[in-house]
Amino acid sequence: MNIKVRFAEPTDAKEICNLLNIYVPMGIVLPRDEEDILFYIKNFSVAVDENNKIQGCVAARDFGNDLLEVRSLVVSPACQGMGIGRKLIEFIIAKLNKERSSWRLFTLTLQVDFFAKLGFTTVVKELFPDKIWSDCSKCAKKNCCDETAMLLESDKQN
Repeated sequence: MNIKVRFAEPTDAKEICNLLNIYVPMGIVLPRDEEDILFYIKNFSVAVDENNKIQGCVAARDFGNDLLEVRSLVVSPACQGMGIGRKLIEFIIAKLNKERSSWRLFTLTLQVDFFAKLGFTTVVKELFPDKIWSDCSKCAKKNCCDETAMLLESDKQN
């Protein structure tokens, strides 16, 4: 399958929402409606196949001070294990390297090995108080979080 990663466009919002909604009941991503996705569409990148069907997506939320979060990273169930998730993260990293002299990219994840292979290291969640207040406080797992905080810094890329 020929996969191309590109920045998301407003017309992608519905398809992104449908893809994310596959993983919401499993507790892999937080629910997001189409309106929210459309509002933050500039944060999203998508992986599309040769028919321009979205097979994966990711968002990079900017917290300021060169701190960004990987969020809403999912790949279509039919395309798991094909390297699409890696391509999406590498796309974000390339964009950050092009646009910023320094940056820190973090994630809260269940996929520790995946992110470790991309150079992320495990850190404590308390490094990200803005994330904890904005998203974690709304999460059903907030008092028993099973996700690991991981961080990648630009100095490690250079």
